[in-house]
Amino acid sequence: MGLNSAIEWTGSTWNPVTGCTKISPGCQHCYAERMAWRLKGMGQPNYAKGFEVALHPAALSLPLTWKKSQMIFVNSMSDLFHVEVPLEFIRRVFDVMRRARWHQYQILTKRAERLAELDRLLSWPPNVWMGVTVESAHYVRRTDHLRGTGAAIKFLSLEPLLGPLPGLNLEGIDWVVLGGESGPGARPMNPDWVTDIREQCLRAGVPFFFKQWGGFHKKKAGRLLEGRTWDQMPRLPVVLHVDSNYIS
Repeated sequence: MGLNSAIEWTGSTWNPVTGCTKISPGCQHCYAERMAWRLKGMGQPNYAKGFEVALHPAALSLPLTWKKSQMIFVNSMSDLFHVEVPLEFIRRVFDVMRRARWHQYQILTKRAERLAELDRLLSWPPNVWMGVTVESAHYVRRTDHLRGTGAAIKFLSLEPLLGPLPGLNLEGIDWVVLGGESGPGARPMNPDWVTDIREQCLRAGVPFFFKQWGGFHKKKAGRLLEGRTWDQMPRLPVVLHVDSNYIS
């Protein structure tokens, strides 16, 4: 439930919610689902129901116990904006992020419509990054929902990239992460799609992070793009004041 993530663009993971349901083609070979069933088999109590959505109130306070500043991926094993996660629980997650203000938090969703619906009901701390997944041109509308939120940093996760994204609107976007699918049944990614998106980011002045080429042997494929790594990160906002009141 905690530290030392293997994900290249974060440092730690925090999972007050686990489990999810498939919503678009990018979910087809979900790594979190495979891992959840593995953890169930190992007897991990938070995965007693496999990949069914489950809330874990006991995990809410974990970031408050991590005194060293971390980059934390929130719900690497779920989607915070899943319809089965109540608004009140989402607010509790946001409250902990506000209290543990020495961390940076990265939230990623495919449920951009619900994100937009709940945006006005949430208080966005400046240390929260909000992202949406866009795996193909059919889902670029998710970026419009993201743009309207109050998140200080807004980012796109183009992973697994399943098709080209020409003319991507990067207005109001602070960061782009791109990666190919990995693991069993991984669908191939055309290098031309990758270089085109990188060039769009360079023209727009948006930091670009290339995570991986993917494939069944993702480590062998590596993450070099035209001979170099791309590990650009967004500029962090200046934090002037954070309300540290905690609602348990």
